Amino acid sequence: MRADGQVRFIKISAKLQMRVAAAAVAFVVMWLVALAVMAWGQYRAEADLASFAEEKARVATARERLNAYGGNLDKVVDDLQERQEFLEEMARMLPEDVVAEGAASGTVSDSTAEASKTVDKVSAMFPQARGLAEVEARQIAFVEKLTRFADARARRAEAAMRKLNLDPSVMSRQTQAAIGGPFEAILGGGGDDIDPRFERLGLSLSRMAVLERALDGIPQVVPATIENITSGFGYRRDPLNGHGAMHAGIDFKGAMGSPIFAAAEGKVTFAGWKSGYGQAIEITHGNGMLTRYAHLSRIGVTLGQSVAAGDTIGGLGSTGRSTGPHLHFEVRINDRAVNPRPFLEAAPDVLKEVRRTGAERSSAPTAR
Repeated sequence: MRADGQVRFIKISAKLQMRVAAAAVAFVVMWLVALAVMAWGQYRAEADLASFAEEKARVATARERLNAYGGNLDKVVDDLQERQEFLEEMARMLPEDVVAEGAASGTVSDSTAEASKTVDKVSAMFPQARGLAEVEARQIAFVEKLTRFADARARRAEAAMRKLNLDPSVMSRQTQAAIGGPFEAILGGGGDDIDPRFERLGLSLSRMAVLERALDGIPQVVPATIENITSGFGYRRDPLNGHGAMHAGIDFKGAMGSPIFAAAEGKVTFAGWKSGYGQAIEITHGNGMLTRYAHLSRIGVTLGQSVAAGDTIGGLGSTGRSTGPHLHFEVRINDRAVNPRPFLEAAPDVLKEVRRTGAERSSAPTAR
């Protein structure tokens, strides 16, 4: 180092170099181990669901059901009634197009042939129980159809996320972390007495619900009336001091007080003054994503309020560190700023396609 006419030398000992190298190697190893653990966890979760029917489920055969009908007939009636109540409750949770949507196949077994044999054998040995056997056969067919439907909807949700360069496994984990409630076992308490096809249906419905809830939280509404995008995402020259700086969002120029809209459904987790941002609103969307709306002239929501996509939440302004009326809009994933523009440009069409597919299927004629 040369300063004021003097030359100074800095020596880095071999021991220090070895320590720095060892620390770098240790960091890389820990990073690789973390990636391996995450990959293994994702693999196990997907494998458990895919192999559930093969490894865990033991589907009742015609002979086993025949023995049940020949035993306590009242218990069989109670079991079928309980199943029927469960099916009705599940049906109320699903969209109206659920019946026509069951065309997807290959994700769950088809027990139609086994159920038909059961009805024939029961009718021959216990004619009085034929009606019950037919009810059970219809229930099982309905359960399998709903399972295929739920799996198909989940696959479409995953495909939509990938089109937006989002990881479905990460999004679903974040969404699951934001939900909860008391444990209520299906069909009165669980255990080995539950037909595994019913439990498989519960898993598929849960997976579908989590993924579609994550989709609803993806920014899909332009948050301001578009007059002009004055500044994009990324590095730029700061408009106040002229220095290079990172711009973590995009700016929409507009008239003072013009409405600002929620980009997606979620809950208001901040509403007030934020240093540099002026009056600002933050909405958490329950899937690891957060949107931030800054430099507002007014705030029209309260902390903890739930909002839907497109709801008016405030007015455009120039509060905080601002040179004129505009909206500064950010999208953050796990508190990391990402470019909002791809979501605003692509998400409406991608999500519309997912929802339109279900609507078209529901209007298609069904065979009787």
